[in-house]
Amino acid sequence: MIKEKLLSRSVRLIFSGGVAFGLGLAAMPAVAQEADVQRVEITGSSIKRLASESSLPVTVMKAEDFAKQGLTTAEQVLTTLSSNQTTQGSSQSVGLSTGGQAQADLRGVGSNKTLVLLNGRRLANHPYDGATVDLNIIPIAALERVEVLRDGASAIYGTDAIGGVINFITKRSVKGVEVTGEIISPQQTGGSEGRINLLAGVGDLSKDGYNFFAVVDAHKQKAVRAVDRDFSASGVIPSRGLNKTSGNTPSANFFDETSGVSGNMTFANGCDPANHSFPRASSGTCRFDYSALVDDIPETQQWSVLGKGTFKLNEDNSATFEYVHSDSQNINAVAPPPFYNGSGSIPGLALPVTSPYYPGNGITPAFPGVDKTTGPLDLSWRTLEGGKRTEKDTSKTDRFLVGAEGLIAGWDYKTGFMYARGEASSVLTHGYLKDAGVLAGIQNGTLNPFAPQNAAGLAYINSIQLLGQTIGGKTTSTGVDFKASREFGSLEGGAMGIAIGGEYRKEKAEYDVNFPIATQASSTGLQNALNDSGERKIAAVFTEFDAPITKKLDLQLAARVDNYSDVGSTFNPKIGLRYQPAAEVLFRGSANTGFRAPSLYEKNQPNTVSNTANTYDDPKLCPGGVAGQGGTGTALPGYNPSLVCNAQQNIQSGGNQALTPEKARNYSVGIVLEPSLALTMSVDYWYINIRDSIGTLPESVIFGDPVKYASLYVRSPDGTLAYVKATNFNLGETTTSGVDLSLTYRAPKTEAGKIVVTMDGTYVSRYAYQNEKGGEFVQNVGTYADNGPVFRWKHNLAVQWSRGPWSAVVTEKYQSGYHDQNFVAAKYQQDVSPYSIIGVSGTYSGFKNMTITAGIKNLMNTNPQFSNQGTTFQQGYDPRFSDPIGRAYFVRATYKF
Repeated sequence: MIKEKLLSRSVRLIFSGGVAFGLGLAAMPAVAQEADVQRVEITGSSIKRLASESSLPVTVMKAEDFAKQGLTTAEQVLTTLSSNQTTQGSSQSVGLSTGGQAQADLRGVGSNKTLVLLNGRRLANHPYDGATVDLNIIPIAALERVEVLRDGASAIYGTDAIGGVINFITKRSVKGVEVTGEIISPQQTGGSEGRINLLAGVGDLSKDGYNFFAVVDAHKQKAVRAVDRDFSASGVIPSRGLNKTSGNTPSANFFDETSGVSGNMTFANGCDPANHSFPRASSGTCRFDYSALVDDIPETQQWSVLGKGTFKLNEDNSATFEYVHSDSQNINAVAPPPFYNGSGSIPGLALPVTSPYYPGNGITPAFPGVDKTTGPLDLSWRTLEGGKRTEKDTSKTDRFLVGAEGLIAGWDYKTGFMYARGEASSVLTHGYLKDAGVLAGIQNGTLNPFAPQNAAGLAYINSIQLLGQTIGGKTTSTGVDFKASREFGSLEGGAMGIAIGGEYRKEKAEYDVNFPIATQASSTGLQNALNDSGERKIAAVFTEFDAPITKKLDLQLAARVDNYSDVGSTFNPKIGLRYQPAAEVLFRGSANTGFRAPSLYEKNQPNTVSNTANTYDDPKLCPGGVAGQGGTGTALPGYNPSLVCNAQQNIQSGGNQALTPEKARNYSVGIVLEPSLALTMSVDYWYINIRDSIGTLPESVIFGDPVKYASLYVRSPDGTLAYVKATNFNLGETTTSGVDLSLTYRAPKTEAGKIVVTMDGTYVSRYAYQNEKGGEFVQNVGTYADNGPVFRWKHNLAVQWSRGPWSAVVTEKYQSGYHDQNFVAAKYQQDVSPYSIIGVSGTYSGFKNMTITAGIKNLMNTNPQFSNQGTTFQQGYDPRFSDPIGRAYFVRATYKF
């Protein structure tokens, strides 16, 4: 029996799940001053020890607690973590080709610098990113808890662990059968969710010597359309200066290359606002409100299965096998595709004078300055009858693991063989039209670009729909690992500990473009893409040392060497200190270096061309917002304003074989206080510096300084802009620092029940980055810099009450306001207001074998705060940082057989 001091006991309970800082729902039970405790392995260390001995800031979230809040996905769970500054969830798949993945981003330094583990081991990264795990494939129904290390850990885990580590930990064993069903019903249209899972297990590890269990889980959420919410129904909000529109309109804008005349047949009647078209008085053309035809939230469905078996080999050793399969589907929709004469669409797309729909030919009225003698009309068009571009992205992950762990000759060991595979595909399901078919239909007079189609036109559009898979990817990771730890010797504070280990794995990535499909529509962005692949071998050795110098002072050292067959070797050390001068006070701190090797995808990603999310003037052909006069080397009177002014331009993305690893330095220092049994508090300061950051220049930066970035503008022979180049590069430095604060208060128990109050908050004091080596630092805290803001303050607050079979919880998720992107006139520039969401739920477990939870998410029906950002396709708010669902009611029931 080991006697624990007051603070040690509290910290142990915190780290082992007694208090879930991230969700703040678990009541800490009163315990005696003496207790039997076990040595455990904590995320961020390979030495089994008492959790209270750790110098690491670890947050633990218990599965039973986030279930009470109606959190149905891993993405939703991690949004309650204040240190998570992610900018990518499932909603960002809309128009951005992310494959529907959701990511975690501790400290906001990039999701590719947050390591995501399942039971302490890696999963296959998403093929469309290659450096991050898709949170949608985490089998949430199988989880027991989530451990989050808020510190760099490359010395323990290798690459990706610069911002921190998130370890999803499944149940160790299950006996019996449990069925759970859950329904979430929003008050407004769209977004309803349903989930059902089955958990079953047999065998008692201590009595029978084995346990086997399996979990099957299915989840589905319906889409929310932009027009289903007032705040996102339009990208045209004159009172706010917002005017996110396109020059490709349902009734086509036209441009006569000979006379320079441009116009739109509906301009005189206000440009058909019923079909989201509005006048642009300066050119006599119309603009299309494309954001009205996108999804706020795509339709998603996920299902997963996990099977796990554990067998006792003897009293000290056991063998384990584990298999996980997850399947995530995401169906997203954006506005119909644009068609125009130029790079990125259909060169030569023009309405011939022979068309029955040419102005003045009898069907379409005559237009001043346009007649048969002027020649063909260049079109800027999109057909609503073809429907919204709809794409289904599918991500699948399989991981098989066989391992052993136990005690041999005084060493605690753990070893295993793992094979992980991730697959992704994108399939066109509606709305994409074959370029050749559109061109032929315009030239032969079948398609009318100025008015709704007749029966023949509708039939023709249906006949040129492009369906099928455009691109697919696969990543595999095969490896073995081994680590062992033990106590040895003795210092004044007790026995020393040492761990040694190593791993070897092979990674491979393949990216395949289905050319027969992808090249038939320029709107896929894949016309110039090429198949690519890459592979690498990784070997690593590491060691860790724990020295209790005195009963108050503990020293921890770690070091790791990684060798990558494609980018070389790296050495990363770490030092940690823990000092406890009194029973009520604990100081902790660490310093370490980190690294992140460029992913195979970042090096080998096929080059693709797509539209920018925002609209820009071509700096050469539309200086000052006015279409220039004269073509390059021609006698043309001017350029088409619908294409060169205030238009979505083409942008190229892709891999770079010359990428080198990112390098980092991390520091942290903190204090934990427990002045009484009722109160525990902690404050941790952290600092991260990253060099050679891997990323792309934001589109706003490239178009914001066309002189500086002139080399990134690629033009066609006629001088028009083919695309701007925004492929991966090693950029400059990123530096960020801040403070994490946590508090748990346990009120005295009364006849009315028990109350526990918890708060988890993060204050960011500095976040600055360079877009190129040696360049100017861009300040990002509390302001929308190039791609989004870093929030100065975020917190999650929870108040839990329990009495007998009854319990209830009230939660608040809060993030501070920030200075907006403000690509609008000076008088409309603004700050985004703080955002706070309150939830409430209650649970009753008094029925035999059944537990029921019901609650309300977003109790006050708070809408997202208005934002004039143009980085995403959704407008009027920022879907990366707010929830468009609104108030939603949920009920969850679990029955145990």
